[in-house]
Amino acid sequence: MKPAAFAYVRADTLDEVLETLAAEGGDARILAGGQSLMAMLNMRLAKPKVLVDIMRLKELVHIDDKAGVVTIGAGVRQAALLEWPELVQKLPLLALALPWTGHVQTRSRGTICGSLAHADPSAEVPLCMIALGGEVHLRSARKRRRVPAKDFFAGMMATTRADDELIEAVSFPKAQAGRCAFREVARRHGDFAIVACAATATAEGVRLSVGGIADVPAARDWPRLEGSALDDALNAFAYELDARDDVHATARYRRDLVRLIGRDLVREVLQ
Repeated sequence: MKPAAFAYVRADTLDEVLETLAAEGGDARILAGGQSLMAMLNMRLAKPKVLVDIMRLKELVHIDDKAGVVTIGAGVRQAALLEWPELVQKLPLLALALPWTGHVQTRSRGTICGSLAHADPSAEVPLCMIALGGEVHLRSARKRRRVPAKDFFAGMMATTRADDELIEAVSFPKAQAGRCAFREVARRHGDFAIVACAATATAEGVRLSVGGIADVPAARDWPRLEGSALDDALNAFAYELDARDDVHATARYRRDLVRLIGRDLVREVLQ
């Protein structure tokens, strides 16, 4: 298939991007890596009148490590973050999850912020955002604002970003002493997750985050749980996600994965 006709703007400045978004609103879409957007254009699931290409803006290609927070610009590709020498030390959960994000070819084009904008509930980066309690940095011609991860995802492939706003960057708190773990089940490595789970140790106990089931990634914070108490908490969480049957898996199978993987990951990070 071919996309519907659209105008193409190759932005040379950030001001040009913001002015175009202000003028076109919901009729404009940002093109960064394009690994999700181009497929949606070809299937005509998205029909923007204007496509704004931001990938030549050098000021958006940065990884900053300051004051306990790592900030990743909108132009940073997934492969570039994976190659960042400090990733394992500063953001170990992303180091575990990113190799599951698509394939080498797609990671070389896809961006971290683009994955957040697409907001696929099966995607690894949104799951890590929820697990780590990150923030999305939004900018328009009117103002700048930051939105916590828990308030950013509004539903399946929907966010609270306004039509005239650009995701300028995303920030993650740097890892502390606690452990983290990630595991995903898919038909093939690189396919969309049937279920993906991330566990992070916290000062109070553990946070378990799950993607691939509900319309948005979900997380639960628990004290140190063991035995039947952990099993009961996992079972309740699995049912709260409201899993549904589809062509990839049954709801029962997804609930079983949450219970089985969740138990393994919680035990791993609390060792």
